[in-house]
Amino acid sequence: MADAQRRESGLVVEERGHVRVLTLDRPERRNALSTALQADLVEELLRAGEDGDVRAVVLAANGPAFCAGFDLDEIREQDRRGERFRPPMDRPTRALFEVVTEVPVPVVAAIAGAAVAGGFELALACDLRVVAPGVRMGLPEAKIGMGANFGSVVLPKRIPMGIALELLYTGEYVTSEVAERWGLVNRLVPADDVLPTALRLAEAIAANAPVSVRRMKATAVKGLELPLWQALRLDVGPNPYLSEDRVEGIAAQREKRPPRWTGR
Repeated sequence: MADAQRRESGLVVEERGHVRVLTLDRPERRNALSTALQADLVEELLRAGEDGDVRAVVLAANGPAFCAGFDLDEIREQDRRGERFRPPMDRPTRALFEVVTEVPVPVVAAIAGAAVAGGFELALACDLRVVAPGVRMGLPEAKIGMGANFGSVVLPKRIPMGIALELLYTGEYVTSEVAERWGLVNRLVPADDVLPTALRLAEAIAANAPVSVRRMKATAVKGLELPLWQALRLDVGPNPYLSEDRVEGIAAQREKRPPRWTGR
């Protein structure tokens, strides 16, 4: 396990075998997403996708909240200075939530505290979510004149339309127990077990053939909205059927030994 490195933005980066752990460490700001923190998250997620040794990412947080969304103090100060506010998709930098969805390896969110506004959108962008009981989740943007652009697109794809629209229109919160009933939570565990459970889940993924997992994520994400015939013919991500790992995996299974994956 490599030593953890903390960026000035408040992002902690740690390697645990084939799992990269990214921890939001701005507890005094409820892990609000400052411009600097967003930039560092984008950079580290892009690196994770480029690094063949990384097979899964865990996104965690220190303090009582997972993430309170965008840094409203920073935005207010920019407003006071008369700076132009650009909508999320009109900025010169990559949109964080979009980058999370496009990382070629699975991203597991470890959520032990409130995930609201952009923090809930960040959780929605992840592939899997491990959450503590009683955690507040929701999109209160309508109450402060923001737009929840990512949440407005993604939430109706995750849960029934009527429920998604109620959450968006009212800005009300729900608990993680309710979110679990809707299928938004993969594991509901005590707060102290959130990070260990997320790590075990990521390690179980990392133990599988990396070419297969990358292919499955690319196919599942890109094929979701396509007709069946079109989705079945997608050729995205690395091809496991033609890989060295396919040969190794079958050999290891028949020889009753652990496989030695190369990622090729």
